Amino acid sequence: MKPQSDLGRHLRMFLGEHLPQQRNASPRTVRAYRDALKLLLRYVSESRHRSVAELGVADLDRAAILAFLASLETARGNGITTRNHRLAVIRSFFRFVSTNVPEAVQQCSQVLAIPIKRGDSRRIDYLTTDEITAVLLQIPAATPEGRRHDALLRFLYNTGARVQEAIDVRANDLYLDSPAHVLLRGKGRKERICPLWTDSVDRLRRLLAEHHLDPMQPSAVFTNRDQRPLTRFGVRYILSKYVRAAVPQCPSLARKNVHPHSVRHTTAMHLLQSGVDLNTIRCWLGHASVTTTNQYVEIDLEMKRCALERVSPPPGAVEPATTDSDLLAWLESL
Repeated sequence: MKPQSDLGRHLRMFLGEHLPQQRNASPRTVRAYRDALKLLLRYVSESRHRSVAELGVADLDRAAILAFLASLETARGNGITTRNHRLAVIRSFFRFVSTNVPEAVQQCSQVLAIPIKRGDSRRIDYLTTDEITAVLLQIPAATPEGRRHDALLRFLYNTGARVQEAIDVRANDLYLDSPAHVLLRGKGRKERICPLWTDSVDRLRRLLAEHHLDPMQPSAVFTNRDQRPLTRFGVRYILSKYVRAAVPQCPSLARKNVHPHSVRHTTAMHLLQSGVDLNTIRCWLGHASVTTTNQYVEIDLEMKRCALERVSPPPGAVEPATTDSDLLAWLESL
């Protein structure tokens, strides 16, 4: 094994060269990897009672990684999905290490063999037409802040954009003449075009005018009161505020865990219920595979009920009820 100081060198090479230069990873991806590895280093440092600077590759063995993953769920309260995301980052780093430290190949193989943990499939919460309408009606359109929030939430519902995609939208990503559309930048640097309703166009035009945004410049469209780009947490706060306000008018909202991604699910479900085919919805949402889009068919109880009503059970004679004595006699005859 190489000297312990090599861990820092490998981390710098992995985050500073390998990911951005060889893998062409986006700055956002690099930061996500960095944050996951920071958590790991802090955990191992505390458990080994040594500073991070004193840790070496050998300290990040299979036992330490398994203990770290367990602590994510127990101490930090993370779900299985987050646990698996952290493991994916660790695996990526150890694949890199294995190509640069031949002596650590066995250790890397043991870490890479740690399995992804299976979790329960969670129910997807989406909003009905009445629920999303009730939420939007809570926004005060008479104030500049209200108009900002109104444009944001209606944009999310129109496009089905991920929250990060929405807050990354710049003025020059909007094309508000017919046919109106917006350029969204999704996961893996994938870009897609999403059409805009006339209603969305009107609200976005007003938003750009009120904030004196040049539609030809890369200025953030969705900002806070200080004219700084919104964060994911800011968008969640805005949505939660209006959901709480809508509960008295629409009590069903109280039973749902509504967050910005719920609006994305809502868009998908309403497109599906309107008869839009799955492949079009896949392109609309930016899914890499239609398999991901299929989940919306699985959860739409109303579509299943309608499908069942179109199919009649086959005719047949009704069998007489079997008494316990008949059943026991039949069992004895076997």
